[in-house]
Amino acid sequence: MTLIKSISGIRGTIGGPVGEGLNPLDIVKFTSAYATLIRKTCKSSSNKIVVGRDARISGEMVKNVVTGTLMGMGWDVVDIDLASTPTTELAVTMEGACGGIILTASHNPKQWNALKLLNEHGEFLNDAEGKEVLRIAEAEEFIYADVDNVGSYRLDLTYNQKHIDSVLALDLVDVDAIKKANFRVAIDAVNSVGGIILPELLEKLGVTQIEKLYCDPTGNFAHNPEPLEKNLGDIMNLMKSGKADVAFVVDPDVDRLAMISEDGAMYGEEYTLVTVADYVLKHTPGNTVSNLSSTRALRDVTRKYGKDYYASAVGEVNVVTKMKEVGAVIGGEGNGGIIYPASHYGRDALVGIALFLSHLAHEGKKVSELRATYPVYYMAKNKVDLTADTDVDAILAKVKELYSNEDINDIDGVKIDFADKWVHLRKSNTEPIIRVYSEAASVEEAEEIAQKIMDVIYELAK
Repeated sequence: MTLIKSISGIRGTIGGPVGEGLNPLDIVKFTSAYATLIRKTCKSSSNKIVVGRDARISGEMVKNVVTGTLMGMGWDVVDIDLASTPTTELAVTMEGACGGIILTASHNPKQWNALKLLNEHGEFLNDAEGKEVLRIAEAEEFIYADVDNVGSYRLDLTYNQKHIDSVLALDLVDVDAIKKANFRVAIDAVNSVGGIILPELLEKLGVTQIEKLYCDPTGNFAHNPEPLEKNLGDIMNLMKSGKADVAFVVDPDVDRLAMISEDGAMYGEEYTLVTVADYVLKHTPGNTVSNLSSTRALRDVTRKYGKDYYASAVGEVNVVTKMKEVGAVIGGEGNGGIIYPASHYGRDALVGIALFLSHLAHEGKKVSELRATYPVYYMAKNKVDLTADTDVDAILAKVKELYSNEDINDIDGVKIDFADKWVHLRKSNTEPIIRVYSEAASVEEAEEIAQKIMDVIYELAK
C-alpha cells in the first residue's frame, strides 16, 4: 500500500496500516492541517469550504471523513458531491468560499484516491502553502472547534449546471454554429463524473447524436483511466465504424481531454491545447504558456499570430503562475489540459470541448483535416536509471555546460532547444532516475536525439 505526501496534496491506495495507505486517520490529519492553513491565509470573510469528488468506489467514505473533519475544525462545508475537478474549482469562487478539497486521484487506477487542495481562488496551493500543510500535519498543530463552533453542512447539487452555464456564456463558444454543424459526438468517460456532466454539456451545445461509452459513474473503471492511446481501443474501434465525427475522452476528474478523429485515429493529446489555442488566438490574439515538456507546435501557432509563447516548469500551478505573469489568453499542458482564463485558471475539459467544437464548426473540416493543418512533431519519452549514490544535479549541470551553445532553459531540470528538436531532462524526486522527453519532426529523430543525450548521461555517471 502506498501513501504519497506532496505539496499538491495527499494521494494513496485505500486501506492498510496508518501511514502506509490512504486511510481515515491519515485523511483526518491532512484535512485538519489544510483547514488550519486556510484559517491563517484566507482573506475572505467566508467560513465555507467546498468539497467535490469523482466517482471512485472509495469516494463516499473519503468524503464523509473529510466533511466531518472540516466541520470539526469549525468550517461550514458545501458538499457538491459528484463533480469534476474544474466544477469544484469554479464552485469555490461562485460560493465565495475560502477553499476547496477535490477528492480524486485523477488518472490513477481505482484503488487510489487523493485530496487535492484549493485556495480561495479555486486554484491549487502553491509550493510554500503545500509545504506548510505537510509541516502542520507532521506537527499535528491543529485545534478543533468547541461544541458551539462546530461547522455546518450543506449539500448543493446545482454546480454541474452552473459549470455548464458558465461554459455556454463564454464569448468564443458558438452554440449556433455547433448546432448548425449537426455533429455526431462519441464520449468515453471511464465510468466517472464525466459520464454525468459531458452528455448534459453536449446537449446544451446542440449536439443531438451522442454515442456514450462508459458513462455510468460507478467508479469501476472500464479500462486504465489515463486517456492514452494504449488504453482507448474500445472507443477507437467505435470511431472506425463511422458512428461519429469526433470522440472526446476524459480522465476520472475531467481536467484532461483527449480526442479521436472520425477515422478512429488519435488526434494526439499534445494537440488538444494547440488546436484550442489556434481558435482562441484567431479571435483574441495574445500570449500563450505551456510547460517545458509540451509540444513546440504551440509556440509555432502563437508566433503565427505575432504573439509570444512562454514555457513554465512542469505542474499546473506553475503554468498558471506563468500565465498570470505574462497575461496569457490561453495555456495548459500537453497532456490534454486546457487552461482558459476567460473561464478560470484550471484545466477544464468542458471548456476544451466547447471551444474545439466551435472551432471545428467554423472551419467546416473533418477532424483529421483540421489536425493536418498543424505543425507535425513527434515525442519520445525515455528514462535513465542511475544508482542511489549518483549526483544527478552534477550530471545535469555538466549536460547544460556541454550544450551551452544551444538554447537552454533550466527552470525545471534542463531543456535543450535545438533548431529543429528539443530534449528535456528532469530528475525524479522519489527515485534515482532522469526522465528524458524529446520532440522532433519524426519518431526516429526524437528517439535518436534522446539516445544521444542518454549516452552522454551514462558516460558522465561512470
